[in-house]
This record gives sequence, structure tokens and C-alpha cells, in this order.
Amino acid sequence: MTPQLQQAIKLLQFSSLELSAYVDQQLEQNPLLEAGEAPTAGDEAGGTGDAPPADAADGNDGGDPRALDRALADDSPDYAGAGIDSDFYDNVFDNSVGAGDAGSDVGGGATWQSRNGTFDDRAIAFEDMLAGGTSLREVLSGQLAVDIVDPAERLIGHYLIDLLDDAGYLSADLSLVSDALGCSQAQVEATLAKLQTFEPAGIFARSLAECLGLQLADRGRLDIAMQTLLDHLDLVAKRDWASLARICGVEHGQILKMAAEIRTLSPKPALAFDHVVSQPVVPDVMMRPQQSGGWVVELNSETLPRVLVNNQYYVKLNRSARTREDKQYIAECMQTANWLVKSLHQRATTILKVSAEIVRQQESFFINGVHSLRPLILRDIAEAIGMHESTVSRVTSNKFMATPRGIFELKYFFTHAVGGLRGGDIHSAESVRHHIKALIEAETVGGILSDDGLADLLQKEGIDIARRTVAKYREAMGIPSSVQRRREKDALHRYDGKGTA
Repeated sequence: MTPQLQQAIKLLQFSSLELSAYVDQQLEQNPLLEAGEAPTAGDEAGGTGDAPPADAADGNDGGDPRALDRALADDSPDYAGAGIDSDFYDNVFDNSVGAGDAGSDVGGGATWQSRNGTFDDRAIAFEDMLAGGTSLREVLSGQLAVDIVDPAERLIGHYLIDLLDDAGYLSADLSLVSDALGCSQAQVEATLAKLQTFEPAGIFARSLAECLGLQLADRGRLDIAMQTLLDHLDLVAKRDWASLARICGVEHGQILKMAAEIRTLSPKPALAFDHVVSQPVVPDVMMRPQQSGGWVVELNSETLPRVLVNNQYYVKLNRSARTREDKQYIAECMQTANWLVKSLHQRATTILKVSAEIVRQQESFFINGVHSLRPLILRDIAEAIGMHESTVSRVTSNKFMATPRGIFELKYFFTHAVGGLRGGDIHSAESVRHHIKALIEAETVGGILSDDGLADLLQKEGIDIARRTVAKYREAMGIPSSVQRRREKDALHRYDGKGTA
């Protein structure tokens, strides 16, 4: 493979962040490249100055451009000239095509029609999901100013606030704090006790058990039995309910109630006031429904680097070059710039093609949910759009799509098939896992389903699945065995004295 072809393949599998870093590096190294703006109506096809002379277009002869086209199986048109903007194409599918027309020209743009529309047509607003601007330090400092009057205790309080970690725990040694502040350790402990009554409950804890205990005390639920349970959290992790019931001196059903209450607490109380805004995943592709019942699939312009070739500067440098080495360097820069711009364009159009075909083939998922996710493999997409399977694999790595059902990695839509009985419909592994979880959640005290029972129910519904496969899916979802589930539900039933779990 030529170096240019290797570069194009590498660009194809880059995530948006990796691509941005790579383009920034190329902008620093190549004097003919510029970070451009989106072209406006009437602009040329991306040039930033005068049109290049005839020999400028010949600077792209270091590699066969058709080799990249063959590798990507892309039919994008040839470029006329050197300055091509990577944003110079229509990235919105707006031509109505039947949903079942698998042979339609996806690269030319298409909108797939659905028979019903159940989603809100409002555009996704990421501002609605941003964290608030109030930091944990500001919240605690405000409470400190109101609840603590003594200046010395306020000083200790501010010092301890600065020592909190991201989860809201205090890991510092109080003796070292007293030495640093020149006060007694008893005074530091007394101030800490006041700080531990602040909101959010559980803040300033020095261990997980203390954090949970502070939250239970805030609810008025920290009695001797609950404190004993917190002192044996290792047994809770092992689900050794019999030993815990004996140690705490309560009935088996009550210990399950206590453990269920602990699960409602927050092990990291400071996360609710995280002062660092978590950066959400930036989708590479945006997908939304139309009021007419179709889908619009478009590239996220925020993740597309806009790179231009400065033809005017190229002409100036080419005319002022005196030595052969200078002319060769300028020609190599021009060739590299042209190839980078074309590679970025082909990368964008290839991602759009693959994403559009995924939407076409998984349309039932976007309408009905995960139980309608159909089996899909890379080869299905590759054959539908006329590309190689390895190209589809690179495109779907580290790329994300924003949909009405959330943001998903493109790899999420690929799942192997679980066969149907007697030539019936096949099902995706993800939808089968979802079905197993729903069956287990609907269990009653007298109707706990074993793995064999789950397999039999799925067989009756036309899903050909073995018991060991059911067990593998159940364990992957962190669901305990039928024996454990029966013991817990029986204990809760006896403790509540009700006829249902």
C-alpha cells in the first residue's frame, strides 16, 4: 500500500477526538493547509485564493487515487483542482426512498419512510443535559457560613472541605490536620462531626460504612441492627444472609429488607454536586425522525474538520522557489494537502453510508425498542453498500450515533443471531437478553424460573436457545441463580406476611 492509502485507512478508524488531534498536527506541519470555514453559496470548491496553475493539479501524482477508492469501495467523484473543502457535500438524506429498497443509492442521499412516527420531532438539545454550575465546594461553604459561627471552626471547616476527594470522602489523617492548623485533634474531630451533618448526606465520611451510616442517620434509620450490618458489608457482598441475620439478631426476611434499603443509598454522595462538567460523548452522526414518518441521517458538523488548501500561498511559494529541493518540498506539501482533504471527504461520506444502512436495517429498533433489534453482522452492511467488511469494521469503531432512543456506538447495532424454531424469525442476542430479564423481573414467589424453565418459555415463543446460553446471558447481566432468587423472595414473603413478593 502507498503511504497515502495507509493514511486514508488510518483516518477512517480514528475517533472524532483522534481525528481532530491529527488534523491539528497536519495544520502545524504543512504550510499549505488552513483551518477553513464552511463554504457559503457562490464560493469556489474550497480554494482560498487564485486558482492553481496547470502544474498545481499535477502535484497529486505520487499515488493512485483509484487505489483508495477501491479500498473503500467508494464511488465519490474526482476532484477538479487542489483546494477541496471537506465540508463541500450534502450530508443530509432528504430524498424519499422506500424502506424496503435495499438497492437504493445510499451515497446520493435517502430518507427511509416508517409507517408510524412516535418520537418527538424536537431537535436534541445537549444544553438540557449539562451539569449545573454550582460546585460542591460552594454548596458546603454556604452551609459552613450559616451553621458554624466560631472563626476557628470555620477555618478548620474550610481546610477539611479542600481535602475532600471527588467522591466526597475525607481520607486525610486528622492528626496531621491538627498539626498543620496548630489546634487540638479533638477540636478537628468536633468540627468534622458538624460537617458530617451537611448536605448531601454522607459527605465527609472516612469509609464506605461511615458514609452509608451518615445517610441512614439522616433518615432516622440507624439503629443497632443496621450499624451491625454496616460493620459486616463484606458478608453483604457475599450475599450471606443467614450469617448476617444471626449476627444482627433479626429474621432472615428483615435482613433482606435492610440490605434493600442500603442499596438505595449513594456510595459517592459528592457526585451529585460534581463541579467538573463531564464531557458527554460527541456523536459523529445525527439521526432524527421526520414528521412525515421518515428518518433524517446527517453527519455532525461539529466533528468534521474543515481543512482548505491555500492555493494563493502555493503559487507564491512555487514562484519564489530557487533550488530543486525547495520545489520538491513544495510539491510534496501540495500533494499531501490534496490527499488529506480528499481522505477526509471520503472518510465522512463512508461513515454516512454505513450509518444510513444501519438505520435502514435496524429501523424496527428505533420504532419499537430493544426487543425489536434484529441480528446484524458487518457483512450484511458491507454487501448492502458495496464495501469491504474490514472497511465497515473500521468505520463502526469509536463512532457514535445520536438517535431518539439515546446515543449508541455504531458497534451496538451489530449482534449475532439466535435462531428461531421451525424456520421462524431469528432474534438478536441483545433482544433475547432483554426478554430473559423481563421474564425474571415478572417472577412471583411461587413461580421462580430456573434456567431450564426460561429456556422452555423461550422455546415456546419460537426462540431456539439452550439452557447453558440462558445461564450465560443471565450471569452476564448480574442476575443471581434461581436458587438465590427463590430464597430471597421466600424470605421477603414470610417477613411481609403477604401473598406476593
